[in-house]
Amino acid sequence: MEYREFIASKAQAGNNGGFQVDTESLNPMLFDFQRDTVAWACRKARAAVFADCGLGKTPIQLSWAESVKGNVLILTPLAVSYQTIREAEKFGIEAHRSGDGKVYPITITNYERLHYFSPADFSAVVCDESSILKSFNGKYRQEITAFMRKLPYRLLCTATAAPNDYTELGTSSEALGYLGYMDMLNRFFKNDRNTSGLGRCYGKMMEWRLKGHAETPFWRWVCSWALSFRRPSDLGFADDGFMLKPLVENIHVVETLKPPEGRLFSVDAWDLREQRDERKRSIPERCERVAELVDHDKPALVWCHLNDEGKMLKNIIPDAVEVSGADSDESKERKLLDFASGNIRVLITKPKIGGWGLNFQHCAHVVLFPSHSFEQYYQAVRRCWRFGQKDTVTVDVVTTSGERRVLENLQAKSRAADEMFTRLVELMNESQGVRRDDNFTEREVIPAWL
Repeated sequence: MEYREFIASKAQAGNNGGFQVDTESLNPMLFDFQRDTVAWACRKARAAVFADCGLGKTPIQLSWAESVKGNVLILTPLAVSYQTIREAEKFGIEAHRSGDGKVYPITITNYERLHYFSPADFSAVVCDESSILKSFNGKYRQEITAFMRKLPYRLLCTATAAPNDYTELGTSSEALGYLGYMDMLNRFFKNDRNTSGLGRCYGKMMEWRLKGHAETPFWRWVCSWALSFRRPSDLGFADDGFMLKPLVENIHVVETLKPPEGRLFSVDAWDLREQRDERKRSIPERCERVAELVDHDKPALVWCHLNDEGKMLKNIIPDAVEVSGADSDESKERKLLDFASGNIRVLITKPKIGGWGLNFQHCAHVVLFPSHSFEQYYQAVRRCWRFGQKDTVTVDVVTTSGERRVLENLQAKSRAADEMFTRLVELMNESQGVRRDDNFTEREVIPAWL
């Protein structure tokens, strides 16, 4: 063995353990960048596709499942399985929905019904909207990871993961059989006890940060098993047909009439306790403002976080329907699908219930309350602002002056994610040999004196 080969064998990077597939033999309805993505995932055998909303993750995973030999199980969030079946019919791919353990060549089921199935019946598994894995409790996430552990072919598909969300990258790597979550942290990160800045808000906590010399190796390692793109041009293809209209975001600041206990007027909420108190005290004012904003005859999607918010919004918006955690899975699916079909004008729900994988391109108005979670904001907006949306999407963010720091934190996370993702795409292009020209139209002439 050559020394260079010996060093390469020690690298913790995803290898090509799958099989070659001719892109021309793949489904003719796929776009060129989708066919290349399917071929790449087939070569990897165990891979993740972090593609932005509307770029065709569903046909990509269905085409991948059709290419793999043996039975394939596709796991989806609630109500998304129906969308997947419709996409399969559209692309002429035979797939069946199952909730009781019955196995087909391509079986589609909800995450919540995984316990009805045995990994011995499958050679491959697809986790659709795999970001949802980290929102499950530890026991549930371990069950999914254990189910996948011995399967030779695994595919994780989700909207572009926030590149600074190391938890998601770690759980994805572990589910695919690469570095475990803690192994990833110990290799690339340093554990600091942060007691300054945000530490004052949340108390002493352990914070992981990338080692200074490990940033580039870390993202190169991620790119060895994950393909990330927000538009076809990130993979070297033309963006024709995949250009969204600009997002219109409006910030509405309402004043809380009831001041905090012991105070004459409201002040900025600093820590989590004060922020929770501000949110609870301002429920009437914020909900009334939401009701005013959706007082029109077009579809509207309203996101809330507290049960009391959902109940009040349902009571003061005449034609609104709420999807709550107390609803049965069947009831949640029925309401979500009714909204997608246009049978419900205003839908009220929480990001953790309906913020995954659903296509609501018929709706161009989103109203939400901000939180510290950038991913929840991203997913909530992207249910409507996604490729396939023909209208300009308006997002109304309703907050209070006391929650100013929550909004600032959310905006800072959004900027950090954009900057980090730009770097990730650069490293991905480098590792994949993709040359970007950014559609330059003017030819530059080298001066004669050079």
